[in-house]
Amino acid sequence: SEGMTANDIRELTDDELAQRLAEVREAYFNLRFQHASGALERTSELGARRREIARILTVARERGLDRG
Repeated sequence: SEGMTANDIRELTDDELAQRLAEVREAYFNLRFQHASGALERTSELGARRREIARILTVARERGLDRG
């Protein structure tokens, strides 16, 4: 599961973008925890989440949302 595409992310409102970022970051944290404890079988999920976080941050930067 690759998560949201760049186009999906661009269609979000600023609030939705912030919400999605929080959700994906939490999911990524949990995946890293599972991975560290040896419980994660689909390690590709880690990269997918990381890429989604990067996509969201890119859109946030374009909108000037990272200057808080």
